[in-house]
Amino acid sequence: MKKNQKLIQVILKSVAVGMSVSSYMLGYLGTVDAGKQVNLLAFGLFALSVAALQTENNQD
Repeated sequence: MKKNQKLIQVILKSVAVGMSVSSYMLGYLGTVDAGKQVNLLAFGLFALSVAALQTENNQD
């Protein structure tokens, strides 16, 4: 079970990094507007918060 939780942590953190990079690159290329960039960043932040909550629950 612990191995699966570590894998989920890595996946969630990777999603957050991917969302931030894609938001930056799509904005730089001018293919998306600011509203869609905020949605991408919000999704990445959500993934980071879920990862943090899981880490906090495992320490108890």
